Amino acid sequence: MAKIICLMGKSSAGKDTIYKRLLADRELNLQKIVPYTTRPIRDGEREGVEYFYTDEEGFRRLKEQGKVIEDRAYSTCHGLWRYFTVDDAQLGDMGRSRLTIGTLEAYRKLQDYFGRERLLPVLVELEDGLRLQRALTRERLQESPKYEEMCRRFLADSRDFAEEKIEAAGILRRFVNDDLDRCFGEIKEYITEGIS
Repeated sequence: MAKIICLMGKSSAGKDTIYKRLLADRELNLQKIVPYTTRPIRDGEREGVEYFYTDEEGFRRLKEQGKVIEDRAYSTCHGLWRYFTVDDAQLGDMGRSRLTIGTLEAYRKLQDYFGRERLLPVLVELEDGLRLQRALTRERLQESPKYEEMCRRFLADSRDFAEEKIEAAGILRRFVNDDLDRCFGEIKEYITEGIS
């Protein structure tokens, strides 16, 4: 049965790397759902690949048209940034399972929109010290590092992925990304069982 696989986890837990490997896996044959954002594009990102980039007016237009399935707004050190999922052509024919990357809050809203049985949650975890080290390494590579925002995200993740929220979302399985190959293998097996 085709499902919407929602890959989530705290920042710098390795979601982007796992996401790319899942999409590249021919056996899984997943189709991606590209989310939208109002935040500025980062070095190395491309329109329509990591996100569809828009502004506040673009978000408002889509919202007024009833196309926004879920959205999250973050008051960052650089202004208000929105991340959201749009009911667009990407969600047309559901003959193939789809893969999206997001937050626990996004997963809950997608459950409300599509129904719990249509979604398959994949929660990636990593020890906080390793996550912080990865985040700092990634931020240093940016042309204009935003360390304050990196720290804000890191602290916000503790609230956003609190144990009671994970439990309320009905997530029973978690994947620790301290060894990428092992973690990817476990996730692939879980998805294969979930969509067959």
